[in-house]
Amino acid sequence: MAETSSEKLRTLIVDDEPLAVERMQVLCCKMDDIAVVGTASDGAAALRLVDALHPDLVLLDMTMPEVDGLSVARSLAKKATRPAVVFVTAHDNYAVEAFDLDAVDYVLKPVKSERLERAIARALSRRNEGARSESEWLDELWIPHRSELIRLETAQVDRIDAERDYVRLHVGDRSYLLLQTIAGLEDRLDPAKFIRVHRSTILRRDRIVGLKHDGLGVWSVELEGEEPVRIGRTYLPKVKAMAGR
Repeated sequence: MAETSSEKLRTLIVDDEPLAVERMQVLCCKMDDIAVVGTASDGAAALRLVDALHPDLVLLDMTMPEVDGLSVARSLAKKATRPAVVFVTAHDNYAVEAFDLDAVDYVLKPVKSERLERAIARALSRRNEGARSESEWLDELWIPHRSELIRLETAQVDRIDAERDYVRLHVGDRSYLLLQTIAGLEDRLDPAKFIRVHRSTILRRDRIVGLKHDGLGVWSVELEGEEPVRIGRTYLPKVKAMAGR
């Protein structure tokens, strides 16, 4: 990576569609903070060029034949020194996997100049601050919203409810749908901060103010200013252990 904030981000564009590569080149040429050093039309070529060119940033298409964007990102994640990755894709359903691989941003096609500029600003900020500390737990989620994705810190999420193959994330008085199973998301969340209390509900631990015994072995979690949430029998021992019971 470049050593000072005044240096441009050396950027590699990766996309199997020639018109998409051309459009990204045009957009990048209008931005002062990046310099395109190469392009690749498939994942295997992208990995070879990363080794040869040592770019600071890879603008990476998600869906490509044979070696796709996620596979490229997984390979890059194993490198001691690796470029920042911004996924550029027409698909919004890989956001959790992308940020599990420490992607800087996730930009939806058709790419708008102002949206790409925000992604570049995030890459510059990441470079200037240094790579974030490694963690096995998700600390942010990117949620499809209208024509883009919005960033949510997991610390902002109060409650997660299962809705078939989706989860609904509750943040204050707003909620967002994410294509992800509740079990899959639970595996990525820090158990010191979140606890599953029912097969369809995960709560942020600091939102819980007490436990209530409703009789006949039925228990509920009490939340400040909200209706109690029933605890599933499978999850009751873990919830009681949290309370030292």
